[in-house]
Amino acid sequence: MTDSGPSLEDRKRACLRPDTSVVMQQSWKDLLFLHWPIDPKLIQEALPPGLSVDTYKSNAFIGLIPFYMRNIRPRNCPPVPGISYFLEMNVRTYVYDEQNRPGVWFYSLDANQSLAVAVAKHFFHLPYRKAKMSAKRDGKTTHYRSLRNRATEEELTTVSYTPRDPLSQPEPGSLEYFLLERYLLFAWNKKQKQLYSGNVHHAPYPALSVDVQNLNSGVTICGGFPFTKEPPVHQVFSPGVEVDVFALQPVLPK
Repeated sequence: MTDSGPSLEDRKRACLRPDTSVVMQQSWKDLLFLHWPIDPKLIQEALPPGLSVDTYKSNAFIGLIPFYMRNIRPRNCPPVPGISYFLEMNVRTYVYDEQNRPGVWFYSLDANQSLAVAVAKHFFHLPYRKAKMSAKRDGKTTHYRSLRNRATEEELTTVSYTPRDPLSQPEPGSLEYFLLERYLLFAWNKKQKQLYSGNVHHAPYPALSVDVQNLNSGVTICGGFPFTKEPPVHQVFSPGVEVDVFALQPVLPK
């Protein structure tokens, strides 16, 4: 069971679909989830006011998630070739607000589509960065590479991964449930000094075991964390989900 912050009922409640209007629709495809434990104090020191680090068995976690963004479009509009399809890679951790709502805090979101980066930074206050990225498939194996513009080679991220066997849906209270069942993001508007939250909704991730090779997680140092060569303690693959995105809302003090 989790040992801080939201109760299990709070976490289940956060999985429910909001009753507000959808503003965007997206497809998230071929996601690789990699997680490492990290000292919660390092996370808490880097969070804006109103957020607390979420822990599982006294550990906070840093996640590295490379994937394919597909069919990005406003609600009920068709995707646009050249704009609606790109690669993305997130470095994230797990937090909760003063209402005990569990969610995600992003340290970086790298993408290889300039307009998507600009729109996400302006309208969603998220730390998107333009990067040179590639994903090449060799049979069932994907070779993923990302280097942020004007970054050093030390910040290069590479990984190869091969999906294996289907996994059962995570049980509430398990580590996998703690890491994957997240439907709320938080963002900080520096100019307004205001915390925002935004819901997304999708079916639970279908998950598979995965073989990971040639991992170099250089981008994690961009979040201010030391580079680690330790293997991740959690790694799964998901073929993807269809996603509804809801408008950001200001997070009001309790």
